[in-house]
Amino acid sequence: MKHAIITGTGLYTPPYSISNDELVSAFNAFVQAFNDEHAAAIAEGEVQPLQPSSTEFIVKASGIHSRYVVAREGILDPKRMRPYLPERSNEAPSIQCEMSVAAINEALERAGRRIDEIDGLIVACSNLQRPYPAVSIEVQAAMGMQGFAYDMNVACSSATFGIQAAANAVRLGEAKAVLVVSPEICSAHLNFKDRDSHFIFGDACTAVVVEAEASPKAKKTFDIVGTRLVTQYSNNIRNNFGFLNRLDESGEGKPDKLFVQNGRKVFKEVVPLVSDLIIRHLNDNDIEVGKVRRMWLHQANLNMNLLISRKVLGREASAEESPTILDTYANTSSAGSIIAFHKYHHDLGQGDVGVICSFGAGYSAGSVIVRVR
Repeated sequence: MKHAIITGTGLYTPPYSISNDELVSAFNAFVQAFNDEHAAAIAEGEVQPLQPSSTEFIVKASGIHSRYVVAREGILDPKRMRPYLPERSNEAPSIQCEMSVAAINEALERAGRRIDEIDGLIVACSNLQRPYPAVSIEVQAAMGMQGFAYDMNVACSSATFGIQAAANAVRLGEAKAVLVVSPEICSAHLNFKDRDSHFIFGDACTAVVVEAEASPKAKKTFDIVGTRLVTQYSNNIRNNFGFLNRLDESGEGKPDKLFVQNGRKVFKEVVPLVSDLIIRHLNDNDIEVGKVRRMWLHQANLNMNLLISRKVLGREASAEESPTILDTYANTSSAGSIIAFHKYHHDLGQGDVGVICSFGAGYSAGSVIVRVR
């Protein structure tokens, strides 16, 4: 069986950023307008008043200070509270395709590869903008690539699940090189009218090249020592949007057609699930925890990552050992751990070991142990 190697990563960062202060200002204007409009019903106890948000609340709850988005103005319009992305013709490239192409080009450059040297492409992300034709096949065509392509969705764990699928294809000789791409437009499924979640998500796209043999032109390569996936059913993170919605008009526009979570239960249940996954995965590969130089964790919540790192290492992790990008990117779903890996691996030396780990709705979690070649 062949080896599987990560030889390049790419990142597309949207051109627009929204600070907590800007987001809170728009949200609080919406809250004030709602409470004014329903003042009589609120006074009668028929409607619950909405509560304002604050920058301090957001930072304390999540560690997020700002986020990048593909469309900014509609989010900050108290009368709209969602991005505005005009529909495109079927002949025009989709927005997820455009994001993917940008990330892929950087990943190929870092890997020292041409697109005609890639055999497979997996678009792995939490939300796809249409059921079919597959976004991955559109990206394949836009890149002028032969071979195969398919979409997959395992929510925030999609990238690590995609890496395992790519690594298996390479190990089995089904492909010499596979791209795993995660175009996340999380702002499109976020309820910006919900105080508990309006600040959580941002947009981004990542790409990872997985192959059997590294090009001499590759800037830095990582052996994939092992991959491990786990799933456990839970309704604590859910999005009910889908094609069946049109069959019952009573559900149209309801909050459950966007991102919904029970944050406290998620925190309590996911932390032990993920920390146990990483510890067992390292043990099964005969790697001492003390040998792990870096953990590139899913970037959803700073407090959650601090606790997972502490459980794995048996002590507080340094900022170098568990780097954070959610302060400026927010939660970019499956792209988050890959953004951290993309930005914070250049100082590692030959033989250094790290873990890429993503986790989220499902529940689902994926661990990828890598070693610098």
